[in-house]
Amino acid sequence: MHQLTLAEIARGLADKKFSSEELTKVLLARITQLDPQLNSFISLTEELALEQAKAADARRANGESGALLGAPIAHKDLFCTQGIRTSCGSKMLDNFKAPYDATVVAKLAAAGTVTLGKTNMDEFAMGSANESSWYGAVKNPWNLEHVPGGSSGGSAAAVAARLLPAATATDTGGSIRQPAAFTNLTGLKPTYGRVSRWGMIAYASSLDQGGPLARTAEDCAILLQGMAGFDPNDSTSIDEPVPDYAAGLNGSLQGLRIGVPKEYFGAGLDPRIADLIQNSIKELQKLGAVIKEISLPNMQHAIPAYYVIAPAEASSNLSRFDGVRFGHRCEDPKNLEDLYKRSRGEGFGPEVQRRIMVGAYALSAGYYDAYYLKAQKIRRLVKNDFMTAFNEVDIILGPTTPNPAWKLGAKNSDPVAAYLEDVYTITANLAGLPGLSMPAGFVDGLPVGVQLLAPYFQEGRLLNVAHQYQLNTDWHTRTPTGF
Repeated sequence: MHQLTLAEIARGLADKKFSSEELTKVLLARITQLDPQLNSFISLTEELALEQAKAADARRANGESGALLGAPIAHKDLFCTQGIRTSCGSKMLDNFKAPYDATVVAKLAAAGTVTLGKTNMDEFAMGSANESSWYGAVKNPWNLEHVPGGSSGGSAAAVAARLLPAATATDTGGSIRQPAAFTNLTGLKPTYGRVSRWGMIAYASSLDQGGPLARTAEDCAILLQGMAGFDPNDSTSIDEPVPDYAAGLNGSLQGLRIGVPKEYFGAGLDPRIADLIQNSIKELQKLGAVIKEISLPNMQHAIPAYYVIAPAEASSNLSRFDGVRFGHRCEDPKNLEDLYKRSRGEGFGPEVQRRIMVGAYALSAGYYDAYYLKAQKIRRLVKNDFMTAFNEVDIILGPTTPNPAWKLGAKNSDPVAAYLEDVYTITANLAGLPGLSMPAGFVDGLPVGVQLLAPYFQEGRLLNVAHQYQLNTDWHTRTPTGF
């Protein structure tokens, strides 16, 4: 049962081959047995899962149907879940039980999903390796000595190891797409505003976006259908109709114009990954796609701009965690200043403290214009590059990451080296565009992803291309040894 995709689970439940309760028990036992190797979960919600599974079975018995009714998933541990610990991978929120459900959690629960637990993540979603979590690093099921990518590494590792069919995740600079590439999954970052951020604990509010992680584009379409939609509680949510993503998967790729930016194939890209990307291009050409070289001239400025904007927003968002109302509080503070200093010093890990400091500096008097304002101008130039490119092509294709997953601890002494691994993903967040990563092959036994980018609200086009590609390749069907 653990090998079934979301789509196969939906068909199995509809045909009464098994019940949601039976499936849930199998997966909970599998998590208990195998997750100690991976550390992909922070919290297991066994009682809630069995309760939701029984309710889903009852709804089906009463004649209800739906692709997500009775489907087991997990939530990245920054989506608030009522009465359940929502830690954000941080000691700061280790004791925090959310008093309400995030919109994404509520929408998926209403659709009948079964929540198996909350997945591990980089602390406050800050990281590219899932090594900054207070609960310990997550390991990549393809090689337990390597990172699974971050910050959604817990969701990615759990799905890749077949502990569950799909999970929610978030993407601020590539945190869905990069872990998808490192663990042989399909991951989709929707258009900014497509999925509600209400109840999603913020890192950088103008960049964060929730999305699905699964093994196939078809499964991502099913999960995104349950997540997407306008939310009046979120001021950045966009009131745009949500198409039937699954219905659009089988469209022809004949005449599809695919742009390949020349800047993607510079000195920083592993040549073996470049070869796999070329193989992916050839597969899409066989399906009728037309390839065109394009240019994104301001891509080189994206990383410095991102690492000013994101920490600046983080320093503002994380100022609420002060030891007063909720979160970690130090023992026996001498006065208010001591309470603030020690609560934050003890509650936040080194990576979070580093980004808060950078952000506070960039926003300080005398430096705002030189750093933050300039970064926002670059952000606009990056967006303009994409708008120009999409006048000529329908989607943009390239590598998801410049290298395969690195060894645990390999970049801990050089944070900038880890930041540079986001070079291909962060531009989509700066511009607010949808992006998808899908499996494209292996280098030294480690998975590699190909990234697709599309104009605003064209998630359906990305899913269509990925689905057609997956009908003609088998990379996404490979399973890590031992799982």
